[in-house]
Amino acid sequence: THTRAWTQKHTQCHLSQGRGQDSKICVSLSLPRLPFSPPLSDIVHENMKMSSDGESDQASGTSSDEVQSPTGVCLRNRGNRRISAEDLNKRLSLPADIRIPDGYLEKLQLTSPSFDQPLSRRSRRASLSEIGFGKLETYIKLDKLGEGTYATVFKGRSKLTDNLVALKEIRLEHEEGAPCTAIREVSLLKDLKHANIVTLHDIIHTDKSLTLVFEYLDKDLKQYMDDCGNILSMQNVKIFLFQILRGLAYCHKRKVLHRDLKPQNLLINDRGELKLADFGLARAKSVPTKTYSNEVVTLWYRPPDVLLGSSEYSTPIDMWGVGCIFYEMSAGRPLFPGSTVEDELHLIFRLLGTPTEDSWPGISSMDEFKSYKFPKYKTQPLINHAPRLDTDGIDLLLSFLKVSSTIVD
Repeated sequence: THTRAWTQKHTQCHLSQGRGQDSKICVSLSLPRLPFSPPLSDIVHENMKMSSDGESDQASGTSSDEVQSPTGVCLRNRGNRRISAEDLNKRLSLPADIRIPDGYLEKLQLTSPSFDQPLSRRSRRASLSEIGFGKLETYIKLDKLGEGTYATVFKGRSKLTDNLVALKEIRLEHEEGAPCTAIREVSLLKDLKHANIVTLHDIIHTDKSLTLVFEYLDKDLKQYMDDCGNILSMQNVKIFLFQILRGLAYCHKRKVLHRDLKPQNLLINDRGELKLADFGLARAKSVPTKTYSNEVVTLWYRPPDVLLGSSEYSTPIDMWGVGCIFYEMSAGRPLFPGSTVEDELHLIFRLLGTPTEDSWPGISSMDEFKSYKFPKYKTQPLINHAPRLDTDGIDLLLSFLKVSSTIVD
């Protein structure tokens, strides 16, 4: 309710340009006032059918192929009826702008007399491979975008669609194989299809590397804020917050925790569409246990109970991160930029108050909490720290920043 009230206060949907500090260009977006429907319901992936909540009805080449025909289409090849590119696209759930290799349709016409029969998993894999999916030569490397411990990310171009892509090249060790973060990311993203979640287009496995092919987005939220001199228009803050929440709602509905929300993992394209990315620390919530690792979420966006060593948490672990990002977009600076776990907790309690048994039952018996011997900080008015937020905005921020256990869903 707070989110709907706060994110729906503008009546015109347009793109304009304003200037932040240092004369840097930042795009200004504003929302249509819609009483109950999402303000960004008309921002969708190109060539992909989306429902009003942003969910995709179309599979990609990486989707689970347990279902024999992803679109439920059964095409009949009676007599000499020629197979068209449109037929093939429906059959394999391909992008509408894909370039079918020369001669492939003619070959298919001759070798697939049972084109009207349900498609087996083996046949679908073989067809996708013949078209070019799963092959390094299908993608052209352009620029190096970044490098981490396990992976290097390149800007690339697909020969199949001529669209830009992001190539995440994960090095494989002979003894250790693929990192667990890569396996986790693939297993989750191949089934997460939503307008506010980055799309995994393809997976390429060789002896030396595992390459994940993602849709390409121009920059992340951190870069976007830097380009705007860290002064975002409040219209943009509302639009980006709404998209973060819509993507997370989709994940949480499917019992997936992201567990690493931060501006660097939120990607933005030139149309103002924001997408959740980097699901390397994400995981599906297991049933019935709720015990996970506490080494998750970058320090500045980590909730206090996880900082105190708790490994029992649920969806609120992501909502705390949303609150920190919401503040950062509004104020132009991080909310809790701690250098250590203890420093981070001091910053949190100094603003939101040191928890007590009344506000957080059981806190006084936690060994980690007792070992730090925190002063009894009093709650500070948030309006003094985020003057650009109105009353609804402050209430919304406080609803994200609950200083208590995040076990309760």
